[in-house]
Amino acid sequence: MNPLKQLEACGQAPWLDYLKKSLIEGGELATMIERDGLRGMTSNPSIFEKAIAESDEYADALEKFQSAGDHSVNEIYEHLAVADIQAAADVLKSVFDKTKGRDGYVSLECSPYLANDTEATVAEALRLWKMVGRPNLMVKVPGTPAGLPAIRRLIGRGLNINITLLFSVAVYEQVVEAYLAGLEELAAAGGDVSKSASVASFFVSRIDSAVDKKLGGFADKSVADRLRGKIAIANAKVAYDRYKTLFSGPRWEKLAAAGAHTQRLLWASTSTKSPAYKDTMYVEELIGRDTVDTIPPATMDAFRDHGVVRPDAVEHDLADARALLGMLEKQGISLERITEELVGEGVRAFADSFDKLLGVVGQRRRALIAGERAPREVAAGSIEATPR
Repeated sequence: MNPLKQLEACGQAPWLDYLKKSLIEGGELATMIERDGLRGMTSNPSIFEKAIAESDEYADALEKFQSAGDHSVNEIYEHLAVADIQAAADVLKSVFDKTKGRDGYVSLECSPYLANDTEATVAEALRLWKMVGRPNLMVKVPGTPAGLPAIRRLIGRGLNINITLLFSVAVYEQVVEAYLAGLEELAAAGGDVSKSASVASFFVSRIDSAVDKKLGGFADKSVADRLRGKIAIANAKVAYDRYKTLFSGPRWEKLAAAGAHTQRLLWASTSTKSPAYKDTMYVEELIGRDTVDTIPPATMDAFRDHGVVRPDAVEHDLADARALLGMLEKQGISLERITEELVGEGVRAFADSFDKLLGVVGQRRRALIAGERAPREVAAGSIEATPR
């Protein structure tokens, strides 16, 4: 049996970490829903930048939009991105209906330029929510200090929110607090908490990349070998254990009685960055009930081909996971400091991708104004994306 389809029996929802016009229009998205049990999709500026820059498939839509009047670069980008998000949401609506709103979502990111501005993030999320106009949209908000109050307020307004760029268990606990407080605000205002959905996106492989780099100069090779490639999964296992605790007790039970759903942990950045690691390692080790795994295309192909499914893998060896994290601290490597740095790097990386994306759109706009058509740069049809 297809290993991807086996994840459903384990309580995990596979989402695709990719979005492209041809994937939807060519029918591959519908095929993946049927063949792989695909339950959702995520997008980000890097994905859109690759999709628009490396193919000619957006040329007709861009030209048609511009023919109706000159538009700014940002207006063109949003027109193209929102059309893709709406189309993907429409295909995934069958999953949304079948799962009674638990899955079937597609995510659209708030501008990374606003990651440190609470008010601007709230306004942007509300604007995008209205613009897309689909019940199975999730708006992505970063788990930055400015993002946390925005998350509470947006949940309180009834929006579906995907909290992104999570690395730290301590910050994750603050995200859950924002979600619970938002649900309580929504309920107090007479809103229907049963229709509110949220995921907390824990980024995985980037932690190992950062830790492994620090382990490279260790004199004690046995300690380095014990820790290398293990910290990201250990950190995720501790986060999942906290998830089970945080969504229990009287406060949660009151919300659950009103129909609220847990804010699932979503494993992001699940492609391996080192050739020394099995290409399906992060997917295999983080299988768990009531979780989501958003998987890039190459990793999804690999898991479909040779992935090994172990139910509740994320709950195995929790004591060893805690021991590994303790060992790392004893070596003088602060995971807290690393995760703080990774959040900043992630915000900058998405902003850089957004810069490149708007630059590409600007080039195409200028070409159309000059009466030219942007040349094809890379053959369309590939769904390969830069691994996250």
